[in-house]
Amino acid sequence: MEYPWVSVSGYGAHIKSTHKKLVIQKKNKVEEYPLDSVKNLLIVGGHTISSTSIAQLIKNGVFISFFESDGSLVGTLKPFTDDNSEHLNELQKGIPRHRYAISLAQGSIKSRLFAIHQAELRQSSGLFYEGELEIIQNSLDEMTYLIKVDEIRRLHRLTSDMYYEIMSRNLPPDLGFRRRTIRPQTDPVNAMLSFGYAMLFGNCCVSVIGSRLNPDIGFIHDGKGSLVYDLIDPLKADMVDSIVFKIARESLKSWDFECAPDRCMLSEELIKKMMGSFYTTINHEKIYSQVIGLLNSIRSNDEFKVLY
Repeated sequence: MEYPWVSVSGYGAHIKSTHKKLVIQKKNKVEEYPLDSVKNLLIVGGHTISSTSIAQLIKNGVFISFFESDGSLVGTLKPFTDDNSEHLNELQKGIPRHRYAISLAQGSIKSRLFAIHQAELRQSSGLFYEGELEIIQNSLDEMTYLIKVDEIRRLHRLTSDMYYEIMSRNLPPDLGFRRRTIRPQTDPVNAMLSFGYAMLFGNCCVSVIGSRLNPDIGFIHDGKGSLVYDLIDPLKADMVDSIVFKIARESLKSWDFECAPDRCMLSEELIKKMMGSFYTTINHEKIYSQVIGLLNSIRSNDEFKVLY
């Protein structure tokens, strides 16, 4: 069996490498992997690994990537020569960007339409104002015929903005949430969304690095982490928004946050509560499948099927 990547998360694991095996010991549990079947070792959080083990892994062609506990990439150690990664990055740069951007944007719209529908079922009443549903559905259909990334971005931004505004109608008005805003957030709902998206970004970044895709070569987004932002967009509604909006709607109290004119701070208790929920809703298998699907599509030029 080949392991595209092996991930060690949390704290306190001891990582060792022999000539034939990668050995990971955490508390009373020991995991062993044949060294010639491991392509990437992802170390998330604080663990122990010797320089001898690092050298052994690199000599066997294994990439070693280090992450903060929240999934933020610190750096990667790799063999002196690695033609495969360079070839993959060239493929990533050369694929038809607009085709992947359309698939991701359509996946995001579909996931958000489903989330709105679920919210309507819960409250047994409509959330759409007249004409809004038609605009979003028409945008979904129109995406198929767009050839410029800027046009795709425009429709993606329009439907995203509409989604947050529509969902805000299902929340208590005194929370001050009307739409998605950039940092720093001044209302608790936007602050909770940002926290959840940061967790989702970190988890997806680990998988992207493990696949040896370049996280900075995106399709809809540009710049640092752009590919990760692209891949998590269709996953946000299910993995993060569902939890944030439920807390905001049902259990958020005044002592859970403190808002100043320029920033809203969340309490430690609220953050712990959200983290416990996100551990359940952030589906690592789905993220893994999303990244592997993209990797296979880039390599074979097959259709990229977006999960949401």
